[in-house]
Amino acid sequence: MFKTALLATAFLVANTAAAQEFTSYSTEEPFEDVAFAIENAILGKGLVIDSLSHTGAMLERTRADVGSDKVLFLAADVYEFCSASVSREVMEADPDNFNFCPYAIRISERPESKGTVTVSHQAYTGTMAPVDALLKSIVTDALGLE
Repeated sequence: MFKTALLATAFLVANTAAAQEFTSYSTEEPFEDVAFAIENAILGKGLVIDSLSHTGAMLERTRADVGSDKVLFLAADVYEFCSASVSREVMEADPDNFNFCPYAIRISERPESKGTVTVSHQAYTGTMAPVDALLKSIVTDALGLE
């Protein structure tokens, strides 16, 4: 379906509060096509999208209001959703996994890499491994990866 360069390595994003690992994929497909494919892959798993945040549009819309002239994204959206079965499985293993729900898949295109769309999700291990498998399956379905 998509000609995609898989960047299936987790990378570390650190800040002063916490460090989080994300799994990222990149593709040369247009942002709108990737967003459509991600949305369909989520729905195709029988899941409901709880929210769709147009983070890139918000940052662009408010750029001048906050005194910035830097364009951060050409487009950036965040899809949030949950799975009753997977959530139950990981929360029965550890009720504190509640803190990770809902789950998110992020899609972005940056000005410095125009034409390359990045799809990412938080990387999970341990009792959250079933969520990681779900997120990877959604992205690989959407991007046509095996």
